[in-house]
Parts: sequence; structure tokens; C-alpha cells
Amino acid sequence: MKKFLTVILILMFSFYSHSEEDKDVYKFLNLFGEAFEKIKNNYVEDVTSKDLIESAIEGMLSSLDPHSTYLNYDELNELKVQTKGEFGGLGIEVTLENGFVKVIAPIDDTPAAKAGIKSGDLITHLDDEPVLGMTLSEAVTIMRGKVGSRIKLTVNRNENENLDIMITRAIIQLKAVKAKIENNIGYIRVSSFNQKVDRQIIKSIQGFNDKNLIGYVLDLRNNPGGLLDQAVNVTDIFLERGEIVSTRGKNGKQGSRYNAVKKDLTNGLPLVILINQGSASASEIVAGALQDHKRAIIMGTKSFGKGSVQTIIPSGEDVAIKLTTAKYYTPSGRSIQKTGIDPDILVEQVELKKVDQNSGRKESDLRGAIDNDQLDQDGSTKKSLKNEEDEEVDDYQLTRAFDLILAINLINKPAN
Repeated sequence: MKKFLTVILILMFSFYSHSEEDKDVYKFLNLFGEAFEKIKNNYVEDVTSKDLIESAIEGMLSSLDPHSTYLNYDELNELKVQTKGEFGGLGIEVTLENGFVKVIAPIDDTPAAKAGIKSGDLITHLDDEPVLGMTLSEAVTIMRGKVGSRIKLTVNRNENENLDIMITRAIIQLKAVKAKIENNIGYIRVSSFNQKVDRQIIKSIQGFNDKNLIGYVLDLRNNPGGLLDQAVNVTDIFLERGEIVSTRGKNGKQGSRYNAVKKDLTNGLPLVILINQGSASASEIVAGALQDHKRAIIMGTKSFGKGSVQTIIPSGEDVAIKLTTAKYYTPSGRSIQKTGIDPDILVEQVELKKVDQNSGRKESDLRGAIDNDQLDQDGSTKKSLKNEEDEEVDDYQLTRAFDLILAINLINKPAN
């Protein structure tokens, strides 16, 4: 068996061997054959040849970077389903970091988001089982599970805070685009770049056309990315012309270049893009391109910093490898790999609490104060322009984005 396997590996490699350096590979292929035979013959429990070889391939790929991986039949089909916008699980985009599962972003309106999982959380245990030593595929398989079942995630947050979070698995139906009008501003929330996102955004903008808008806010926070072509198409919606993104492969070799081909569907109205640590990959392509072209103001916090492109390479009908084949660059030539997109205006997400402004003395507390003839007997105002309670600010970053659009509109208004 060992000789047979080694001969096959050497024959396969001979098609790719072209240098003196590659000659050492034959020695290591022989070593692989020996290790395979010894494991098969001496390991304490039965193990199939298929499992051993698939594990070896997974080991090769996972040693390269956090995003390259082996996809078996189930994982490949799961990936196809996920990019179409519906799958089962918790609703988080994850990667591996220092042996732990790191949350890139929770997906909007999913069990993970509702349970309080946050971007940057490190998952250390799944149902009390350590994830250290697991592959990313193994950890994801455990998290997926049966719809309606529960799983306990132990997460490390801010390095010194460990939390146990119970989550009930569900069918994840992604509604990637949500849109509304607020203060004459078109707000578009994009939670992922799966199939047909560009069409959904175009439909939303077309629905806004007769609403006398003064600007747009494109919310890409906690958007882990998705399909490259969707990132290009979405960027093209807001650009008249120019490069959107380029890719470079091995040794910096030029790959593909993508340019705007449509007109700006928003007619150049002010545009603010919200990003945070959970904005990754395709989100960063959109933000980086519109920032370089000075078409949008980027607001929020630094993005995730995933500047690589993965290609699904089929191997037969049932399996494939997901391999990092290129890095992408913004129109100005920036690589955001491990650095992320810096916002033009840094706005941290904070919680605001209403301040009690009624604790001090007022005119009405003074002895002998003159009466107000517009007050009823109970002290309420007869005529009031607006007497509403101030709304709680639930989303400080979004509020600041709206304020910026309103300020730009005031500045651009012609003087009377």
C-alpha cells in the first residue's frame, strides 16, 4: 500500500516539478507514504484511508492561512446554500485565530445576534469542549447542528471577560438588504454580499426616487463580506466611472481589474458609509473604492482587514478546496490585508443615557413667581409647538451619520 501510494504521489507531482529545489519533495512524498502506512497498521483504532488523506489535505490548506480549507461533500453543498441566502445554524461568520474561533460578525436578526454575540469575540469552548486543536470546519460543524437544539458558546471578550452564552439553532434566512427613509435620508442596511444583493439595493433606490432625498447612508457594519462580483456591482451603483478594485495573484502578478460601467443611480447625493470591526472582505472593497474616489465619507471604526480572495477549486463532483489565490487592492493601490479601512471620521459606538435636567431649581419654584396665563390649572401648557419626550439614542453611530448628511445639506442650501 505504501509503495502504491508513494508512486501515485510522485507521478502526480512530476507534472509540476520544474526546479532543483523540487527534488527534495520526492523525499517528503516518500515520508508521507511511510507515515500513512504506519498509521494504518499501528493506530490504536480503525481509521479509513479516506479520512487520513482528507485530514492531510486539510492540514496542508489550514497551514497556509485562516481562509484556505478543504471542503468535503457536505461542506461544499453547505457553502452553495449559504451564498444563496438560507442555511441552518447560529448566524455568525467566523475564522480561526491562534487556535480559537474568532467571530468576524454576527448576522442581523439571527440567534447569535439576538443572544449578544459580538464582532471580535473569541469562542474558546463549544458545549464545554475546547475548540483549541479543532479545524475551522470541525468547529462550524458542531455549531450547525439540528434546528431547535441548543448549544453553549464560551467566549472571551476584551481578553479578560469570559462569558457562557446559550443559543438555539435555527434556519438562517438572510434578508441581506433593508431600506427605509428617515429625515429625508435614504438608509440602506446590507448585512452580507450574497446573490442578488445589488438588485435589492437598486430596487430600494428606485423606490426612493420621488421622495426628495437629501442623501444616503449605506450601513456595512458587521457585514462579513461574500461574493466579489456583488461587491463590484454594489460599488458601481454609486460611481459614474473609474476603477473599483483589482486583484493580484502569486508574486504580485496582475489578476483582474474591475471598473464602473453604470451611472451613479443616486445622482451624486451625499453618501456616508458606516463600518466597524465586523466589516470584512466585500464590505471593505465597497468602502475602500468609494473612499478612494471621494464619493463617500467613511464613518465608524476600523474594519476587519481581510484583503484576500478565495477561489473554490472543484476536485471531482463531490469535493473542492477553497484556496487563497489573490489579494485585492483599492483604486489607489492600497492593500487592506491585516490593516483594514480607516474611517474618515472615527465614531465609536457608545451607549447614551438620558440626563435628568429637572433636578435644579426653576422659576416656578421661586416664591411669588408670576403666573403663566397659558397654563391650565394642572400646570400643563395649553398651546405647545412640540412637547414630545426626547427619543433614546439606540444607535449612536447611525445618529451621527444622519447628522452629517443633514449638516452637508444645510451647507449646500442656497442663501435666501
